[in-house]
Amino acid sequence: MTATDRSLELINAAAQAAADKLAHDVIAYDVSDVLSITDAFLLASAPNDRQVKSIVDEIEERLSKELGAKPVRREGDREARWVLLDYVDIVVHVQHSEERVFYALERLWKDCPELELPADAKATRGKAEEHTKLRSEEDAAEFGEPR
Repeated sequence: MTATDRSLELINAAAQAAADKLAHDVIAYDVSDVLSITDAFLLASAPNDRQVKSIVDEIEERLSKELGAKPVRREGDREARWVLLDYVDIVVHVQHSEERVFYALERLWKDCPELELPADAKATRGKAEEHTKLRSEEDAAEFGEPR
């Protein structure tokens, strides 16, 4: 079994929406062979809670407007550390970068085929690492330099 055309349409729209809101490390997996409850997972992350919320809102709005899809379940709103949007055909996980590293969902699904995503979404790969490195350099400059 493979992800349906509808699932792929939802995944691509959600991935593009996440990329448009500057999500980090957007990736999607076809989980249809191992899970009967959904076809695909989309993972995305952001370095702060506000951006997590912004990405989630953009995905919801885009999927509703362009594809008439509304999530049947939305979890994790209050803290905006890990928000899950369940569209039945797909499940979207938008995580704070720290949660993404800690829970490492990619490890769970690494045996599942990775889905092809729009170029903008693919360009987000490695952004979390870049962001972390940049923050470390800024912190070192701020705290390490004699005045």
